[in-house]
Amino acid sequence: MTSMPTLLVFAIILSLVFAFWNGFTDAANAISTIVATRVLTPIKAVIIAALGNFTGLVFGTAVAETIGKGIVEGRIIDAKFIIAVLVGGMTWDIITWFFALPCSESHVLVGGLIGAGLVAAGVGVVKLEAIINKVVVPMITSPVIAFIFAFLLTSLVVRLFVHFSQEKTNFYFRKLQIISSFFLSVTHGANDAQKVMGIITVLLVQYGFLTDFNVPLWAMLASYLAISFGTLFGGWRIVRTMASRITKLRPYQGFCAETGGALVLIGTALAGFPVSTTHAISGSIMGVGAVRRFSAVRWVMARKIVYAWILTMPASALFSAIAYFLIDKII
Repeated sequence: MTSMPTLLVFAIILSLVFAFWNGFTDAANAISTIVATRVLTPIKAVIIAALGNFTGLVFGTAVAETIGKGIVEGRIIDAKFIIAVLVGGMTWDIITWFFALPCSESHVLVGGLIGAGLVAAGVGVVKLEAIINKVVVPMITSPVIAFIFAFLLTSLVVRLFVHFSQEKTNFYFRKLQIISSFFLSVTHGANDAQKVMGIITVLLVQYGFLTDFNVPLWAMLASYLAISFGTLFGGWRIVRTMASRITKLRPYQGFCAETGGALVLIGTALAGFPVSTTHAISGSIMGVGAVRRFSAVRWVMARKIVYAWILTMPASALFSAIAYFLIDKII
């Protein structure tokens, strides 16, 4: 078997590092609500989230194909290109992590692919229609749909349990929230690990190690293991933002927020839309808080999160464009 070029090996390793970092920062999405409601301690919540992430591999490779084939023309993709995408994307990741703001890894990658693609070969290689249909539209609609799902589910739960004592309601939903948290972690893995699988697979195709875009089992397992280990180590700064700075939660609210977010994510994973776990769970938490009263949601913090969402794609594109320009001069 032909050995892999050193630069290709480095690009694959960096992709897995990105998956680890994704799990490290996005652990907050899966465990913030269950930690906020004090159903589980952070360490137990993280272990459940990591196991859920790995279980996400049962949901196929539709998102991987969108990232690998649907953003820019495959002919321009090589190890140098992917390294620039990841370096630029992780630069923005670190900035948002420093300020404890949740960031969409999906849109970091998409922005990075666009930015590096523009520098590498011009606007003609960017698949604008696919980006609008599969990235931009779901980016806008997914948190809104998650908000609506969580709002309606919470309203239904409040109506059904109106005659139950708070102690009895908490007893039931503390158990149910463990299930909903695991379910959210599964859908998180199904979405986010697939993006790295897509990058690795398109590289293998471009270098002739694969004849067509079929994700190898080793790439699938490596991506899921990397994101699971990242989740295991956790991203506690962002947990605090997601768990307590948007709205205060009780166990039934945590269950509704996690379930609303997970329902959106499972649909988008199967459809191949690389949406943000961050967007979905943030929208759900806001929807849950809005049932009590709209003032229960800390809209100032919510606005800061939205600003981070809006900036993510262009900022990642800029940093990746700069990274490609510099790397192209050196290599």
